[in-house]
Amino acid sequence: MKAIIYEKFQGPLSIQTVADPKPKAHGVVVKVLATGLCRSDWHGWMGHDPDIHLPHVPGHELAGIIEEVGKDVKQFTVGDRVTVPFVCGCGTCPQCKSNNHQVCDNQSQPGFTHWGSFAEYVALDFADTNLVKLPDEISTITAALLGCRFITSFRAVVDQGQVQKDQWVAIHGCGGVGLSAIMIGHALGAKVIAIDIDDKTLKLTKELGALHAINPTNSPDVVQEIKSISGGGVHVSVDALGSQVTCFNSIANLRKRGKHIQVGLMTGDHQHPNVPMDQVLANELEIIGSHGMQAFKYPRMLEMIIDGKLSPEKLIERTISLEEACTALPNMNNFTHQGVLVIDSFE
Repeated sequence: MKAIIYEKFQGPLSIQTVADPKPKAHGVVVKVLATGLCRSDWHGWMGHDPDIHLPHVPGHELAGIIEEVGKDVKQFTVGDRVTVPFVCGCGTCPQCKSNNHQVCDNQSQPGFTHWGSFAEYVALDFADTNLVKLPDEISTITAALLGCRFITSFRAVVDQGQVQKDQWVAIHGCGGVGLSAIMIGHALGAKVIAIDIDDKTLKLTKELGALHAINPTNSPDVVQEIKSISGGGVHVSVDALGSQVTCFNSIANLRKRGKHIQVGLMTGDHQHPNVPMDQVLANELEIIGSHGMQAFKYPRMLEMIIDGKLSPEKLIERTISLEEACTALPNMNNFTHQGVLVIDSFE
C-alpha cells in the first residue's frame, strides 16, 4: 500500500510503498477513504508522543470500508462503512468495564501506538468495542472529521461541561477543536464567545454560531472583556488550543462555580501551566480534562448531524491528496488555514 512515512521526528515526510496491514484476531483492516489532518498529528511528528516508534505512518481521524476481518470479530463484516474514535479501548480493563474506553489502560491509537490512516489501509484493534457503523446520510468525508476533534469537542461540551441553554461558554483557540466546540455549544443554545488571534478565523466563528469574537492581540485584558460580556464570567470555558496563556485565561474568566475544560494538548513548555488556584478555591471552580469519546456515545452526535442540528462539513476548508499532506502536516503549527483539511485522494 501507499503511505506517508517519516523516519525521524521533525524530518521530511514521503510517500512510500509498504506492506499492507493484517488484522489481529479481534481487529479489522479498513480501506481508508478519507482522513483528517489534525494538530495531534503535528504533535506526533514533532516527537511529543512517547508511544511513537520510527519509522511511522501518522493519521488518526478516518472513515472507510472494512477490507478484512479478524476471526473473533462478531459485530462487523467486510464491506461495512465505519469510523472509529482516536482512542481505541481494550474492552476488558477497569476503565473499559466502567464504560470509560476513552481512558483505557491498554488503549491503542492509530497514528500513535501503531501505523495510522495516512495510508490506503489501516489496522484497528478490538473492533467490536471501537468501530462505529456510519449511517447512509453522513458522507465519508464528513465522517473523517469526527474521530478526534469533533468527538472530543462533543464530549467536552455535552458530557464534561454539561452545557445548558442560555449559559455563557468561552472557547479559547479556534482551530478544528475550537470551531467544533463553537458549533456544538451553539446547537445546545449556549451563548458562545470565541477567542482567537486570527481575524479571518474569528469571522468563521460568527458563521458557526459565536455571539462574540475576541482577538487577544487587540484586547488590553481578555479575561476582563469576557467577564464584561458575560456579566461576571462564563459558566463553561474550553481551552481548545493548549498553551500556558489559553489555559490560564480559560480558568480566570469563569464565574463562580464555573467549569474549565482542558481539551488542547499541553506539551513541551506548556505541560505545567500557571493556574489561578486562589480563584479555583474561592469560587469553587472545576478543572476537568476531556480526552476523546467512547464509540457507544456516537449515536446522539450522529442523530444531531442527521437532523441538521450539527453540520461538521462546514468546518472543511478543502480536501487534499496524500502527496499534498506531506507538506501540509509540518506546516500545521503555522495556522495558515481556517478550518479542516481532509485527505480524500490516495493515488
